[in-house]
Amino acid sequence: MKGFFCGVLVLVVALFGVFGFTGNVFASEGVLEALDLDIEASGTLDFYSQYVWRGFVLDTDPVIQPGFSLSAYGFTLGWWGSMDVDNNDNLASGESDTTIDYTKEFEDFSMSLGHTYYDFPGSNGYSKEFYVGVGLSNLPLSPAVTYYHDYGDENNGGGKGNYVVLDLTHSFELIDDPEISLDLGAHVAYNDELFIVGEGGDYLLSAGLTVPLTGSLTFAPSVNYAIPYGDVKDLNDGNQKNRFYAGFSLGYAF
Repeated sequence: MKGFFCGVLVLVVALFGVFGFTGNVFASEGVLEALDLDIEASGTLDFYSQYVWRGFVLDTDPVIQPGFSLSAYGFTLGWWGSMDVDNNDNLASGESDTTIDYTKEFEDFSMSLGHTYYDFPGSNGYSKEFYVGVGLSNLPLSPAVTYYHDYGDENNGGGKGNYVVLDLTHSFELIDDPEISLDLGAHVAYNDELFIVGEGGDYLLSAGLTVPLTGSLTFAPSVNYAIPYGDVKDLNDGNQKNRFYAGFSLGYAF
């Protein structure tokens, strides 16, 4: 665990250094500004006590999860990765994902269509998944429903199944200046043979804070509780358990 906190400290310092340098570069006019292209960039650096995904625990060690995205005209190209800090559980959970998304905003709702390529370098596996979703931001709890279809070959590490999730979120302003919020979230999901033989799903409860550190940098600690059910929890199938995990996210908008 000592190595984990040392790694966190080094990466936080590196994050401030890199983002601070990058911010200075973006402050002066460059090629994209000269062309008047409406491109937004953002990055995240997350630390969690465990890696839990759709009710499955993929790593019981602390993990570092960086991400970066570029967005323009409704399209977003993103990369996200995960690596463990202390490899004590012998799980090959290293991951590198590339996603392309198109989201269209309407007056009362939004619709998204996208595709993700999952690469698992530790196990030489990969998978592919497309998704479609709709969000209703004007309703209480901002409900959003997303359908995922994994069509990756199981022999190569694919899931070959379907996953549908309903997400609910709500934020309360705790402090006006600086604007610090309490963020609550929940989801309920149905899993149809995605990395399991049968059917099941998971519930997720989360609570966290969003704290602005600068005009572009935010700090967001959170605690989460994952609850699998059905065949995801079955000893002879998914064999997953209820799990608490916690961590924090650093987010930067260029």
